[in-house]
Amino acid sequence: MQYQFALFKVIDLCVIENSIVFAPKYRRKVIYKVVRRDIIEIIKKLCKEMKVEIIEGEACPDHLHLLVSIPPYMSIAQFVGTLKSKSALMIFDRHANLKYKYGSRNFWCRGYFVDTVGKNAKMIQEYIQNQLEEDLASDQISLKEYMDPFTGSKRK
Repeated sequence: MQYQFALFKVIDLCVIENSIVFAPKYRRKVIYKVVRRDIIEIIKKLCKEMKVEIIEGEACPDHLHLLVSIPPYMSIAQFVGTLKSKSALMIFDRHANLKYKYGSRNFWCRGYFVDTVGKNAKMIQEYIQNQLEEDLASDQISLKEYMDPFTGSKRK
C-alpha cells in the first residue's frame, strides 16, 4: 500500500507596519503628566490584548503617534476603532474630571491618519522619537513678539 503525501509550502504571513496618528477631540492639549502616563499605560495594555506590537510611540500634548505592527487577520480600521473606543472609556474611568470637557464620553476625535511603512521605517521611527523636540522648537519660533526687535517699541 502506497501513501501519497501532499507537500505544503510554508508561507510567512506578512505583518505590515503602520504609522497611526490620532488626536483628542477639539485637538485640546490635555495629554500631560498623569493623564499622559495613564494614556501610555492604557494604549500598551490594549495593544497587548489585541496582539499588536508597538514599535515606537509618542504621546504629544495634542496628539498620539504610534508605529505599530498589526497582524494580518485584523484590519487597521478595526484596530484603531477598538483602541480609541476602549481607551476613551478607560481614560474617563480614571479621570472623571475630563467628562465635563468632553460630552458623551468621546475623548478622541473622529478621524485618524494611517500610513503604511515600507523602506522609510527607520526615518519614521526617528521622527517619532524626535517629535517632541521638533514641536517645542516650532512653538518657540511661532511665538508672537510683543516688542519690535528693531525699534524697541510695543507692537499693536
